Amino acid sequence: MHPAYAKIAETLPNLPGIYKYYNEANELLYVGKAKQLKKRVASYFTKTLASYKTHELVQKISRIEFTIVNTEQDALLLENSLIKQFQPKYNIDLKDDKTYPYIVIKKEPFPRIFFTRKKFNDGSEYLGPFTSVAKARDLLYFVKQIIPLRTCKLALTENNIAKKKFKVCLEYHLGNCKGPCQALQNQDDYNNALSQVKEILKGNVSGVIQLYKKEMKAYATNLEFEKAEQIKKKIDYLETYQEKSVIVNKTIGNVDVFSIVAENNIAFVNFLMLQNGTIIHTHTVQVETKLDETIEETLAFSIQQIRDTFNSANKEIIVPFDISNYGDNTVQFTIPKVGDKKKLLNLSFTNTNYFKLELKKQKALNLPIKSNNAYYEVLKELQINLHLKQLPTHIECFDNSNFQGSFPVSAMVCFKDGMPSKENYRHYNVKTVVGINDFATMSEVVLRRYTRLLNENKPLPQLVIIDGGKGQLGAAMESIRKLDLQHEITLVGLAKNEEEIFFAGDTQSIKLPWDSDSLKLVRRIRDEVHRFGITFHRNQRSKGVFKTELQEIEGIGKASIDALMQQFKSVKNIKSQSFENLKAIVGESKAKILVNAFLPLK
Repeated sequence: MHPAYAKIAETLPNLPGIYKYYNEANELLYVGKAKQLKKRVASYFTKTLASYKTHELVQKISRIEFTIVNTEQDALLLENSLIKQFQPKYNIDLKDDKTYPYIVIKKEPFPRIFFTRKKFNDGSEYLGPFTSVAKARDLLYFVKQIIPLRTCKLALTENNIAKKKFKVCLEYHLGNCKGPCQALQNQDDYNNALSQVKEILKGNVSGVIQLYKKEMKAYATNLEFEKAEQIKKKIDYLETYQEKSVIVNKTIGNVDVFSIVAENNIAFVNFLMLQNGTIIHTHTVQVETKLDETIEETLAFSIQQIRDTFNSANKEIIVPFDISNYGDNTVQFTIPKVGDKKKLLNLSFTNTNYFKLELKKQKALNLPIKSNNAYYEVLKELQINLHLKQLPTHIECFDNSNFQGSFPVSAMVCFKDGMPSKENYRHYNVKTVVGINDFATMSEVVLRRYTRLLNENKPLPQLVIIDGGKGQLGAAMESIRKLDLQHEITLVGLAKNEEEIFFAGDTQSIKLPWDSDSLKLVRRIRDEVHRFGITFHRNQRSKGVFKTELQEIEGIGKASIDALMQQFKSVKNIKSQSFENLKAIVGESKAKILVNAFLPLK
């Protein structure tokens, strides 16, 4: 009898549990689960072993440990946990060492929602993980187009808001936030928006659409047709997303789908997760067997590992064959023969086989997982969609920014070969324009940018995106014509809300396909110029570069200016106020100072 087995043979119980094999160096070699520990462990030492690998394992065993648990399901969970933690040499190896992204709803007043790869035990709610970084970002972008939530890091406590410590930022004026920092949105309304976000992320788009339809009907009943139209646009956006997301009949509900293709000691397993009939996750992994495990054992192991990774609580699992050794009686296994569930299983097999062939092809050609050709394909798609004469390997994008109707600045970002070229980013303090004039500002910065490139004999972009309306595009086009570059550079405008692209002089816009890579690139460029412009504007303000006319008035301090701006929003509005209105905010003496300072202007 094997010495390690002899030490524990008499004490092994006929109960469910897990067993662990160690070598002489006290290294964990193997973890297994069992419905009956005594019977399962004995099988390694009392039978003729057909597998060389199993024979090799048994020869190395120096010590055996076991743990009794209440049920076979508990044994399955414990085995899974130990394999993940210790990765024993002889256990099945699921080749999936990626870190997956989450969308986190931060535990704080008026919670922010953002993308992260790190999960902390901080009480926040983590949605996911998601199988694709790009898809997680796209999903978050989609949600923010529908539901305005704050993105700032301000501590929005009741006390801070009551003391009026904060002012709304550019995001509020762009319609991307409802201004909870100034109590323009209460906590209940914000939490309602968050609940809608959660529903969308869980695939329940229909529920959110129904809520919006009720809201639209209420606005229409109250003759608030403009608000009803805004809700209608959101509904259209959600329905378009839903049409592209729903793969199968909604009556299927919440299910997981698994397929497996095995080849020698390597297997490929595909996973589809459905919520409300919508595929929200798809993932394929490579699995390496170590002890000639059967295809049923390999799939059972993979199901447990993958469901644990992606936090699946779906109670139905669609599989190609019976898995009698799974050990979890809380889930229902379905082996479909016909119908929508069979189509889902076939789709899963299609993904499995594709992954297998792609992996073989990449190994044969010694290619990286993501080829540089991917960027070329996106640019080629953009060229075709916009009917460009040249491949847009060099793209630049301009955006204007101001603060409460004052202090205009502009930003320009540059993308080369589909990637940000940050050394070529530029920001501009407007020099020739007095006041807020987006058209004149755009004309100035475009003229400055390409005059400089011509003077320095540097390459020009094939495509320039103006983030704004037709007026800004027309102003930018004037500068391009002044430099006689209209045949060298293609200029397009990007509507801020509709994501429509238009050319100067055209009455019809172009809408890129909603889920196309070319539109995703345009969005990324647009988001990057927003980020770059807002960051520059914020830095300029923090350095005190911008000075309002109020700061030049002797006897009017910061506290008074803050109170006036809080009430009247802009210097222009303050100038138009009566003495009594000013007196109500800053008192009689300071109101007189202001009236006297503004008197020549009235």
